[in-house]
Amino acid sequence: MLAALQFDFMQNALLSGILVSVACGIVGTLVVVNRIVFISGGIAHAAYGGIGLAFYLGVPPSFGAAFFSVFSSMVMGVVSLKNKERADTIIGVIWAIGMAIGIILIDLTPGYNVDLMSYLFGSILSVPDRDIWFMLFLDILIFLLVWFFYKELLAMSYDEEFSFTVGIPIKFLYFTLLGMIALSVVMIIQVVGLIMVIALLTIPPFIAEKYTLSLAKMMILSSLLGILFTTTGLWLSYTYNLTSGATIIMVAGCVFFISFGMDFFKGYLRRDI
Repeated sequence: MLAALQFDFMQNALLSGILVSVACGIVGTLVVVNRIVFISGGIAHAAYGGIGLAFYLGVPPSFGAAFFSVFSSMVMGVVSLKNKERADTIIGVIWAIGMAIGIILIDLTPGYNVDLMSYLFGSILSVPDRDIWFMLFLDILIFLLVWFFYKELLAMSYDEEFSFTVGIPIKFLYFTLLGMIALSVVMIIQVVGLIMVIALLTIPPFIAEKYTLSLAKMMILSSLLGILFTTTGLWLSYTYNLTSGATIIMVAGCVFFISFGMDFFKGYLRRDI
């Protein structure tokens, strides 16, 4: 792995994995605690419409994905607040329409055949310098938003009714959170693809939640776990010539089931005693 770091594409892959892990650690924690994983999945798949639009217009895919993700997240936010009983159905429709728009626009793009697999399953080894700077900018923006609204987000995450009673702007924070999820999705697609966005966004926080007692510590541990998963997966994929995105998710999944198994075993021992 150290020998491979002499290549620019491996350096970019490692940097992008670290930057994405930080975003996943921060935003993924809020997703898990607020139980909005399904909305996150909807945003991720709808982002494909932005990728198709970007290729059709001839602009960088990350910019198109960012625009479409944020737009879709706002629509889903309105739907989930206005019609909670039917929110899952409508989000599923937006999810499917977003992907359909992306595929059709890519089909209509003249003289350019896009490798769909690189966006469905990630292409961490081909992340350009431009996207590294874009990821760094998004990481800083997400960090500043969470740092500035930390107390409000903490209150909203654990007691929404109390937060509303004391005057915390719940709707504003909710839409801000959805916007951060949308921006994080844009980064994650580069690493593991939109098919596996949810895994990288939720597995590290799920594990971290069991070993921390505060939201901030959960974010930090989630980020560290994400860095561990991405670097280990990248090393394994390089060593054994495997698909990087899928290998990263397999590493995360293995740790997830090990953690889950340890909890089950501890619970079994307590009942036996």
